[in-house]
Amino acid sequence: MECCQDSIMRTTVTLDPDVERLLKNEAHRRGESFKIALNEAVRQAFRTKQTASQKRKPFVVKARPMGLSPGIDPARLGELADEMETEAFLAMTKRLREKRR
Repeated sequence: MECCQDSIMRTTVTLDPDVERLLKNEAHRRGESFKIALNEAVRQAFRTKQTASQKRKPFVVKARPMGLSPGIDPARLGELADEMETEAFLAMTKRLREKRR
């Protein structure tokens, strides 16, 4: 069974005018066809991206104390915020009702 990488795929690509001009200039400078210039540019872009990602140090999260009071679960801070917002809303509603009386 042959590998699909050996087959040629024909496709339509819409290039921005500046990219088209860059590719045509590069093809002319090298004495190559537009197709070859385009394929080489794409290959080079992927090679550069792979090389850059290989050189990059992995991102590491540095843990630090959050200064939370004992009994507060950081995984449930959203629930705590919801409760506090509900309490604030109820207190404001109560004050508005008392003003109306």
